Amino acid sequence: MDCTHLATIDVTLPPGTDGCEECLATGGRWVHLRMCQGCGHVGCCDNSPGRHATGHHTATRHPVIRSFEPGEEWFWCYPDALAFELDDVPPAPSHS
Repeated sequence: MDCTHLATIDVTLPPGTDGCEECLATGGRWVHLRMCQGCGHVGCCDNSPGRHATGHHTATRHPVIRSFEPGEEWFWCYPDALAFELDDVPPAPSHS
């Protein structure tokens, strides 16, 4: 199965912050970070207490996120429930 939302991915987007935007605003904590490929929002993963990346998808319907972890190059499409990597894209941005 292929992601049917590839056209929505913008690999040139800068990240919105260097951490989960909602956790930074509320003093929360996160486990891993994900970056929305529709707008650059950085949210925490589903293993984090806030699950803000999924919350952002639910609120905006932006379909694809990318790992925001150093050395990880994978994407996740929410509607297609599909993890994938892409060839010939710039290296993934990541937090420090």
